[in-house]
Amino acid sequence: MLIGLFCLTAAAVVRAEDPYIYFTWKVTYGTISPLGVPQQGILINGKFPGPNINSTTNNNVVVNVFNNLDEPFLLSWSGIQHRKNSWQDGVLGTNCPIPPGQNFTYHFQVKDQIGSYFYFPSTAMHKAAGGFGGLRVNSRLLIPVPFADPEDDYTVLIGDWYSKSHTVLKKFLDSGRSLGRPDGVLINGKSGKGHDKDEPLFTMKPGKTYRYRMCNVGMKTSLNFRIQGHPMKLVEMEGSHTVQNVYDSLDVHVGQCYSVLVTANQDPKDYHMVASTRFTKNVLTATGIVRYTNGKGPASPKLPEAPVGWAWSLNQFRSFRWNLTASAARPNPQGSYHYGGINITRTIKIVNSPGTVDGKLRYAINGASHMDTDTPLKLAEYFGAAAKVFKYDTIGDEPPAKGSDKISVGPVVLNATFRNFVEIIFENHEKSIQSWHLDGYSFFAVAIEPGKWSPERRKNYNLLDAVSRHTVQVYPKSWAAILLTLDNAGMWNLRSEQWERHYLGQQLYISVLSPARSLRDEYNIPDNNELCGIVKGMPLPPPYTI
Repeated sequence: MLIGLFCLTAAAVVRAEDPYIYFTWKVTYGTISPLGVPQQGILINGKFPGPNINSTTNNNVVVNVFNNLDEPFLLSWSGIQHRKNSWQDGVLGTNCPIPPGQNFTYHFQVKDQIGSYFYFPSTAMHKAAGGFGGLRVNSRLLIPVPFADPEDDYTVLIGDWYSKSHTVLKKFLDSGRSLGRPDGVLINGKSGKGHDKDEPLFTMKPGKTYRYRMCNVGMKTSLNFRIQGHPMKLVEMEGSHTVQNVYDSLDVHVGQCYSVLVTANQDPKDYHMVASTRFTKNVLTATGIVRYTNGKGPASPKLPEAPVGWAWSLNQFRSFRWNLTASAARPNPQGSYHYGGINITRTIKIVNSPGTVDGKLRYAINGASHMDTDTPLKLAEYFGAAAKVFKYDTIGDEPPAKGSDKISVGPVVLNATFRNFVEIIFENHEKSIQSWHLDGYSFFAVAIEPGKWSPERRKNYNLLDAVSRHTVQVYPKSWAAILLTLDNAGMWNLRSEQWERHYLGQQLYISVLSPARSLRDEYNIPDNNELCGIVKGMPLPPPYTI
């Protein structure tokens, strides 16, 4: 596989003024014991979790990934919008996986973005073994930030964890079994259950304020995050500055990221950082030590209690507001984009459901369960071979009529019109919470409510200051509504963030094609792009031009 770094046609013209940052990552297996039991983990440069990427708005990020595993591997960059560049999305619908013993160089620009994100393995069940890490995008120095510079900036990766290996978990799903309950919860790869020797995860100087960026990188479970004795001021979530409300704890659903400010204004000693499962019969908890630099005492064994019930969580969601006066990645205020005044051109209603196919568990969207193809969908489309790989619009914009419970299995691709303003409704008829993510975009999460959606529910939408983000939760027997403009050409994954559901089909792709076929709208295929499936050996199509 080629290692070319200059991946995009006209890169010298488009991006010459923006800085480059380079990384070389070696992906290997290694023995880890996050729950006290040795198991096979996936390490990046020998680390679990992997190294953080610390970037600044408009940086060109170049990551050369060497796959030293014994199976194909991909990394995806959760929340990074990859403007005009789904070639770098790192999911099986857009990229050929990196073969064992080979490498691939990702090259993407964090264009007009700020905020807290993470990366993770998108192939098989690799996410259950590690391979994830934090990714932050800082504001440029000339762009004002709506809070004083913190003393330090900490990444906190929380998530549920299984003590069984990723290969065993994959066999469970392939055989038709569910994964069942996780075995524990981790904070930055540690559970805090004694075998971590109570070493501090973070330190704070008395009187100073710190930024904590927490992301739920787990497999299936919502978590509540809190710091003993320390209120948290919410300042950013998934790329948007927020109204700065103060919380004792925050529910962080799978795939979501939040930034909070915490001031070290308590007695100088140790304090527990806590992440515990929500909406589960048996509560699993992880702890980590936050230590004052002049601390003279252990943390109290009495942990702060978590909230109970999903109504509390729903009310917390309703308290989140976009900071309309703060600058975004550019000097203009976030609220200068008046999404509430745009007419909706298409409504897509999505209903998730479990079922069986040939006696095996599958998860579906509107009656269709996605299955990845040997040829990535984006490659098939780009090479004019889409008809040989998939059909567009195998599901409709509405779920099937009641009583139609048959599940079909195959690639699921929605054909979308470039620059349309769309409404997507996630309606959850199940008793478990759902978490949905859309690659390539931020959307406005305008409402979450109990019951079933109907057009009359639009009167309850927040059309002024809903937070622009990329992941939204849907509570049991409830619905969520998002609004967005499809202005980013490419092939984009809309998926369940609960990886068991994702692996067994609760995902689809949205094809957003620009009729102009212009570099103004989408980049050409990178020179180093791996070709696989039916397009391998095909001549490249004529390149896009300005």
